[in-house]
Amino acid sequence: MNRVKKYLPPIIILIIFESVAVTLWLTKNNPFYLFNFSYIGIAIALGLILYINQYPHARRVVQLLVGGYMFVYLGCVCRENMQIEGFWYYLFTGVFEAATIHYAVAKIVGPLIFGRGWCGYACWTAMVLDFLPYPVPARPRKKIGWIRYITFAASLIFVAALFLTKVGGIEQIMFWAFLAGNAAYYAVGIGLAFAFKDNRAFCKYICPVTVFLKPMSYFSLIRVTCQTDQCVRCGKCESVCPMDVEMTNNARNRQNGTECVLCGECVKQCPKHCLAITAGKGRSPKSRRGSTA
Repeated sequence: MNRVKKYLPPIIILIIFESVAVTLWLTKNNPFYLFNFSYIGIAIALGLILYINQYPHARRVVQLLVGGYMFVYLGCVCRENMQIEGFWYYLFTGVFEAATIHYAVAKIVGPLIFGRGWCGYACWTAMVLDFLPYPVPARPRKKIGWIRYITFAASLIFVAALFLTKVGGIEQIMFWAFLAGNAAYYAVGIGLAFAFKDNRAFCKYICPVTVFLKPMSYFSLIRVTCQTDQCVRCGKCESVCPMDVEMTNNARNRQNGTECVLCGECVKQCPKHCLAITAGKGRSPKSRRGSTA
């Protein structure tokens, strides 16, 4: 019984993804969806099992399995634009396929369950950035998060312009936009990481996808919670957080609370073992600091 309880999180994740896989397979009459979501579910469940058994690189394994699969196979081999431009493209064509399904599951509805887990375990941009030498921000967070709204608007305007001008060969353009966009993301992300000494600077200030993720993550079921009566306020959890989240506060409006990527570094570093990734509200003291953009 204890073993089942121990592995309940990966079991639940696998059930969720298998449910999506079977539903889309049957409704779309396309076995690809069965393979796609089953693979992702199995990869994430495997990572959680490794994490539960304290394998130090569990999250990186999932990043490479899921992020690598989506970028190389779906993006480069299948020539699907899985970036935000692809989402706008399929939205304008009125087709619920590829990027629209991906965004609905991982970045619009999914965050209500697992918050910014996408950013921590599946994003192919962060997959590379997390290997850079600044996992913990060396400088205070900058107030330039508004840039993400510009990149978000730019992606929408770009795709809208293609449709309004009736450019031919839009599918081909979207594939090259995927390659060019990823090259730009990696270049800017790596540049910012070294400039700000922060691997996740791109995620905090530039990434347009966070416009979808942040509001949904506020209501996330799965989140890091703190047993506040056991916490000694040593600050070790916040000192290792790549996203500057106020981990000792369980309130929904804790500082940068919608940016937690569930990496688990704070849980590992807590000397009193009072932090955990749980499916619940936790104990909710009043917030000591306001949230930031």
